[in-house]
Amino acid sequence: MSDGQENVPEGWEKRTSRSTGMTYYLNIYTKESQWDLPTSPAEPANSNEPSEVQCAHLLVKHKQSRRPSSWREENITRSKDEAIEILECYRKKIQSNEATLQELAQRYSDCSSARRGGDLGVFKRGMMQKPFEEAAFALKVGDMSDIVDTDSGVHLVLRLK
Repeated sequence: MSDGQENVPEGWEKRTSRSTGMTYYLNIYTKESQWDLPTSPAEPANSNEPSEVQCAHLLVKHKQSRRPSSWREENITRSKDEAIEILECYRKKIQSNEATLQELAQRYSDCSSARRGGDLGVFKRGMMQKPFEEAAFALKVGDMSDIVDTDSGVHLVLRLK
């Protein structure tokens, strides 16, 4: 290619080797690398993994959250430990079938998705914070995560699709 621009297929990153200075290509899913320009998009290592998922979540923010305010509370002052404790109570209610994650999210989630029962819609890898994404893609449809800690706060994640 005369203009020096290569079309790197989706899912691959062009990198430069620190030791040799040569260009190589990294599969962002499997973390495998190769010297030759890939000819097809990278596939996730687990071919059973969906390309996108739909999840609902229940977010409890704390004072160290990236933005410690929400539609429920203008100034969130609870500690991270308190936020985890609150979320743990919600998790027990969900597991004992006293309430659904969607019902609790509607009333208590510190995310604007609360009015949709915590539904975040469909998303692909790379669209959410890493810990959230990892949890979401690891779940089977209908399963709920353990507590997930991100810059936004602490979450319970429920895979919908």
